[in-house]
Amino acid sequence: MEFIRPSIRVVSAEIQRDGHYLIVQRSPKAVLPLLWEFPGGRARENENDHDALRRACHERIGVELKIGDKLLEVTHDYDAWAVTLAVYRCTIEQEPWAQNVAAIAWVAAEDFADYPFPGADQRTVEVLVKES
Repeated sequence: MEFIRPSIRVVSAEIQRDGHYLIVQRSPKAVLPLLWEFPGGRARENENDHDALRRACHERIGVELKIGDKLLEVTHDYDAWAVTLAVYRCTIEQEPWAQNVAAIAWVAAEDFADYPFPGADQRTVEVLVKES
């Protein structure tokens, strides 16, 4: 009998400034604690990607987004669930702050290896490193 993992939709923002990308560190109490990821979060039921991304970034890093094109969409299987991650190119005008995350950092693509990312974010890292 095949195990069917619950599926979760997550949206993330690729935000770049002066050749550096904004990443956030997950809370110590979160699933996959203290790993780094691109800002965003889980989409709620009946919430489209743009609404979910705006809400999550406002709640977690206190910013309003201008959402651009979708950079990529990837599905990653963890042990207990499957994550479909949609990443959008975004811009912000305010300075982000660690409102509901452990920390934030502006990181050059070549330094991503210094920050442990969850499996679902690894494809985004690879795309951004290739582009830079």
